[in-house]
Amino acid sequence: MLPAERRDFLLERLRAEGKLVVTDIAFELGIAEDNIRRDLRDLAAAGLLQRVYGGALPPAPAAADYATRTQVSPDSKRRVAAAAAALIRPGATVLLDGGTTALAVVNALPPELEATIVTHSVTVAAALVGHPSAEVIVLGGRLFKHSAVASGAITAEAARTVHADLFLLGVTGVHRKAGLTTGDPDEAAMKRTLASRAAETYVMASAEKINTASPYVVMPLTEVSGVITDAPGLDDLGVPIIRAP
Repeated sequence: MLPAERRDFLLERLRAEGKLVVTDIAFELGIAEDNIRRDLRDLAAAGLLQRVYGGALPPAPAAADYATRTQVSPDSKRRVAAAAAALIRPGATVLLDGGTTALAVVNALPPELEATIVTHSVTVAAALVGHPSAEVIVLGGRLFKHSAVASGAITAEAARTVHADLFLLGVTGVHRKAGLTTGDPDEAAMKRTLASRAAETYVMASAEKINTASPYVVMPLTEVSGVITDAPGLDDLGVPIIRAP
């Protein structure tokens, strides 16, 4: 099998099974594991998969730039956002992450809801202007343009003054073994800081994020209160699932 044919085979197997295990593929094809690892490096460099220990997973389409992400799974995001918004109780203090699903949460909030929303997202903060009963606290800092959020030491320091009831977390990948992942190490660190400031953390996971991975781990699935999703199945995630209708 030529290298190009082998890479096509790997991508087809990844689409069919949702993962690649280097030892299994090497045994099946009767070639050295190093050859498979080189193929995976090349395919990962082309953005066609995400390498993980021992193999590869599908890449997270949610890792694209902000403008592109607004066009990815909009109906799924609306359903997940509506279920997430339903978790916000009157009088609660809520940390709301950045991203397109978080913006959809704002659109799903009842206009009369009285709550305190703390966010590091400039787009989320601007959208909350239209909610007269919501108190809005914006965490400042260096703007990470990819996700339109503030990030870095200044933002983290401000977040440490907050004690929230709930954190609605956005990630780009949700996988049982790879955990919760995103595409930038500083953004991953910021998400961990926000999660540490809330009594409960729920992951907002529209369908395209399930069983995919990005390069940087936010936290293991076992550290969150649950996953809000409209994707079918998922009994093997090992955490409570809130079904978005």
